[in-house]
This record gives sequence, C-alpha cells and structure tokens, in this order.
Amino acid sequence: MNNYVTEAINLKSYNLNDADKIIVMYSKENGLIKGVAKGIKKPKSKLGARMDLLVANTIQLLKGRSMDTIIQAQTVNHFRKTREDIDKLTLSSYISEVVMNFGEGSESASKDIYELLYKALNKVSDSVTKKDMLIAVIKFQLKMLLIMGFCVELDSCLCCGERIINEDMYFSTKMGGVVCKDCCKPLGITLKMHHKIRDFLQAMLQFDFDYESEYDKKATEKVCEVCFDLLDEYIKTHTNKRQKSAKIIKELA
Repeated sequence: MNNYVTEAINLKSYNLNDADKIIVMYSKENGLIKGVAKGIKKPKSKLGARMDLLVANTIQLLKGRSMDTIIQAQTVNHFRKTREDIDKLTLSSYISEVVMNFGEGSESASKDIYELLYKALNKVSDSVTKKDMLIAVIKFQLKMLLIMGFCVELDSCLCCGERIINEDMYFSTKMGGVVCKDCCKPLGITLKMHHKIRDFLQAMLQFDFDYESEYDKKATEKVCEVCFDLLDEYIKTHTNKRQKSAKIIKELA
C-alpha cells in the first residue's frame, strides 16, 4: 500500500551521507519528487547508473514520513549521446533547470511537462548539429511557457492590440511578446525584432520536435542563439531564477 510506481527523469542529486544520495526527479504523475537512493555510492549498488542525472526511469518508491525511498529502477532512456558532447550536455542541463525552476506546484500539468521534457532531451541527444540542438531547446522554451500559462505573444502588439504582419517590431522580455514601432518608444523598449524572426518563433511553437519545417532548414545557428537568449530572459522574469547553464551556453557559443 505504501509503494508506488512512476516514470521519472533524474534532474539533480545531493549527498545525504557516505552511502546515500537524494535524487530530485520530475515524474509523469506527481511532478517534482525526491527520493533517497540508498547505497548508491557503493560499487555494487543495484541502482547504479540508473540514478545518474538526465536518465529516464520507471521507478518504484516506498513512501516515508519525510522522504520516499527508491526501491527499484528500470531505465527507459539513458540519452547516451548527450554525455559524448559538451553542447548537448549543457543544453540538456539547461532544460532540466527550467523544469526544476518551474516545477514547484505544477502537478496538474505533470504529464504534459514530463512528455515535453522527455522529447526535448531525446531530440537534443539525437541532434547532429549545434543548430539542431538549439532548435530543440527553443521549441522546449516556447512550449514550456505555453504549458505554464505564460505563452509568448507573437501576433499582436501587447500595447495597442494591433496585429503586426510583415514589418519589423520590438520584443519586450518583461511583457512577454511583441510591441509595434509606435508603442515601443514611450515604454523604452529597444530590442528590435525582424518579422522573419517572429515567424520562425511562431513555427517553433506550432511544430513538434520531430517535424522539420522550412523554418528549421533556413534558420542559422546565430538566429537560434538570438532566439534562445530572448526566451531565456523571458523565462527568468517568471521563475525569478537564473538558469546557471545559460551562462555556460553563452561562453561555449
């Protein structure tokens, strides 16, 4: 009666003592959860590499008074290629940080967030180029914001409500969307956005990870870096936390 099974992805770990660790996971049914992995630091641990970060498992836990205990784990996906590339590892760490920072109180959307997290990590792991990795992360950023109720406004000016079509515009990371040329000056918004960048972001929000649109093909790595930075700034305004991996990503660019 005190045992339960769930699908979960390892996001973070803490040392509990000489033998045990606390594993922070995002689960499909219960959102963010923590479990004690007993004896994990011993060479003959049954849990072993299953408790490494960025591993998806089906796990069995025993409910405890203050902390649940991980009894068994069956690996679903190691995302092995991620560990062979520093860009993949850093971008995957960024994805996990965003989920952790948004994750508190997200139980009602846990299935959608879990599936988004899994798809994003899998796509980054399987990507061949840096551009493809960044596209996967941009899709994750946009879709995560949508799930959490902070969808980026890309159609109409957030001030006057007028639709912006084939003309340049401005983007407010504070407000979370586009502002027309007439409304930007009184607000002191200076981040200019070409309408083709806006169209690219709209496509990234609309299409799934496995669908390669014309926008995916035409985008450059530089365009993807600009879009990543823009969305990261917006995410910070709603999590009130800075994703540590974002700094490393910029240093590696």
